[in-house]
Amino acid sequence: MKATLFEFRNRRWFIIAIFLAAFQLDWRDREPSGMAVARRLAHHFPKGSVVTWTHAVFIFAAVILVVSAALRSWGTAYLQTAVMQSRTVVTDRLLADGPFRHVRNPLYLGNMFMAVGIGLAASPAGFVFLFVAMLLFHHRLILREEAELSATQGENYRAYCARVPRLWFSIFPRVPSAGNKAHWLNGIFGEVFHWAIAVGAFIFAFGFNMRVYWGVFLLGVLPGIWFRFREANKRAQQQS
Repeated sequence: MKATLFEFRNRRWFIIAIFLAAFQLDWRDREPSGMAVARRLAHHFPKGSVVTWTHAVFIFAAVILVVSAALRSWGTAYLQTAVMQSRTVVTDRLLADGPFRHVRNPLYLGNMFMAVGIGLAASPAGFVFLFVAMLLFHHRLILREEAELSATQGENYRAYCARVPRLWFSIFPRVPSAGNKAHWLNGIFGEVFHWAIAVGAFIFAFGFNMRVYWGVFLLGVLPGIWFRFREANKRAQQQS
């Protein structure tokens, strides 16, 4: 079942709600998933202490978040921030460049990596809920986008879908480049929120200091807020 127009227009808030709900599911087990994994690793590999394995698990989570931010930045550099934030499905062109040659939905795939990285800080129940809820919601968003793109782009889009995986990254590009150029400033600043999460996660993984984490996170978010206001002002001027 595809997402409704209301869900698509407000997809960011639905995603935030899913993350918030996941971190409320600690009534049964308050221990973060990452620490539970670290204890099991320490049990099976006793040469490393629980603390050492905990650092390793959360460093792994930080690496996953870097992958998430990099994949989203790569996609946004080609897709453009305005399209990424659009409240309707943009169907005037078929983009087959950058990560879109490897996977049809690189930004959504980046969100799934983010769910794994952040989910390791939630309880085991929260981790499972977060991953499953994100997967189902993104699947519904994809179904809506695919239906509209198929209706407007026709056979070209269906041929593209037949060659490029929906949500599984292909190591080798499945279609030739369409010749579009990447706008890396848009890509980096458009996804600075995700980069701030990733950098903060690395700091937390080494020192377990939440105050430093939130400080880095807030400092990282500010450039993204400025950039989005600038883009909104540019669009307003173009429309006036």
